[in-house]
Amino acid sequence: MSFYFSDTAVLLFDFWSVHSSAGMLLSVLVILLLSMLYEAIKMGKAVLLQQALLALPRSLSRESLVESEEGNTHPAQGRWFWYHLGQTLFHVVQVVLGYMVMLAVMSYNAWIFLGAIVGSMLGYFVVYPLLGRG
Repeated sequence: MSFYFSDTAVLLFDFWSVHSSAGMLLSVLVILLLSMLYEAIKMGKAVLLQQALLALPRSLSRESLVESEEGNTHPAQGRWFWYHLGQTLFHVVQVVLGYMVMLAVMSYNAWIFLGAIVGSMLGYFVVYPLLGRG
């Protein structure tokens, strides 16, 4: 297998069959946006991790996140759980998007590959500065 430049390809599903230059341009744009969304989700997970760590009191240890024997829970434990649930959901979306972009690139169409690379670059460029604002 080798990369090729063409305006025909089948991407991810049978119904996503491209047979024209306009269709390829639209497909490259969709892959570019999926790659940008992948980077945004990755940064969103990092922001949630920051917030989860800031929500924990400094004296709270990892072991105290587990419910104590008396049944009492620390108030930060509830917040930590919701941040962890949010991170888990972000992770699932990130994995799905990552595999979709990877499978599109495995069509070996060079235009799709370039769309994925440029989308990743633009996504990182746009979203990374927002990480420090959280």
